[in-house]
Amino acid sequence: MSATVSEFHYGAVTPITAYLMACLGSALGLRCTTRSMRRRPGQRRWGWLLLGAVSLGCGIWTMHFIAMIGFSVEGALVSYDPVKTVLSLLVAIAVVALGVFLVGYRGAGAVTLGTAGLFTGVGVAAMHYLGMAAMRPGGTVHYDMPVVAASVVIAVLAATAALWAAVSVSAVWATVGASLVMGAAVSAMHYTGMAAVNVELTASAAGRESSTSLLAFLLVMLAGPLAVLIVSAVVVMFDPEVMLGSDDWENGADRSAPLAASGAQSNMFSRTQGRR
Repeated sequence: MSATVSEFHYGAVTPITAYLMACLGSALGLRCTTRSMRRRPGQRRWGWLLLGAVSLGCGIWTMHFIAMIGFSVEGALVSYDPVKTVLSLLVAIAVVALGVFLVGYRGAGAVTLGTAGLFTGVGVAAMHYLGMAAMRPGGTVHYDMPVVAASVVIAVLAATAALWAAVSVSAVWATVGASLVMGAAVSAMHYTGMAAVNVELTASAAGRESSTSLLAFLLVMLAGPLAVLIVSAVVVMFDPEVMLGSDDWENGADRSAPLAASGAQSNMFSRTQGRR
């Protein structure tokens, strides 16, 4: 029999929290990528690109599984395969890294951006449905394929917009605005994909009630990515070139140059007077 499923078992808490995590991962990914683009020729930028990719990938994955805390199947106990769950996290980081490194080293040309956005978007959708494949809802999961296709299109568009913003947006407030939009796009992809889900319960699953074991499992799985996001946030906050937009940073450098020159002239004048 077909079961009644819900995305909002805990009300608005899970979608709002999931959205905020997607925004956080997006903001960190954008600032780290922006920092890498300001490296001088010959300097290594892969470290900042890697940190940005990990932050963005963890943010997207965390958004997905926080949202899944609110997923419930009436009359059945939902559980997850831990191996497939961890694999979905690795897929999220890998596909985001592919896109970030492409645009980070080759720029935001139309061909590069389109290719990177396509691969990353399809990869993010693969992460979502791999995470769904890890779910054991006490029955068989069926998908409405046109809705699945719509979720993949949203993922590709969101990934392309994110990669474009990563190499085009430099000011801090512009990054915040882009992160809010990207968080909304990632959330839209997730809930569109979940709208395609239909669960057919098995006879043995019917009548079983949910337990707190699912919540405990997901919280344990979320601990690692959340720790990564916190560390990334600390790194970003203590690097002035990440926190300042390129214009602000360059203007600050321009203002400091005359002051330094003035100080040097003053010191030279003082030494000359002393000799006299």
